[in-house]
Amino acid sequence: MPTYTLKINKKSVNVTADADTPLLWVLRDELNMVGTKFGCGISQCGACTVHADGTAIRSCQLQVSMAQDIEITTIEGLSEKGDHPLQQAWKEVDVPQCGYCQAGQIMTAASFLKDNPNPTEQEIREAMHGNLCRCASYNRIEKAVAIAAEKMS
Repeated sequence: MPTYTLKINKKSVNVTADADTPLLWVLRDELNMVGTKFGCGISQCGACTVHADGTAIRSCQLQVSMAQDIEITTIEGLSEKGDHPLQQAWKEVDVPQCGYCQAGQIMTAASFLKDNPNPTEQEIREAMHGNLCRCASYNRIEKAVAIAAEKMS
């Protein structure tokens, strides 16, 4: 198996994996970064969302061989102390019930707010619609994104 050098959370790491191994499994199984979750494996739910060069992507669909020249950020790398405004807003609003989708939700929201720091309610709803929440906490998720936007401005 080939070895790949990846830049994850501002650190260079070497991993040995088949070329077509999804980045999700490299993060979870090889690097023990379990904040990124497996949800569906077909890029439909958003639980596996990470940033690739600052843009939210589904890690279940990015092959490790394609990730070598990309700056990958996981939920573990979003903030060193877990105090990103989105993480603070998530706590403030008490968003999660089961929590399974929350890392993907936060990573999607972080990428969205980077590009749109002053969103409307409708823009937030549209940006977050591709992330599924089994507990249907959508209203609280949208509220937390709005609060984070205010904190970040």
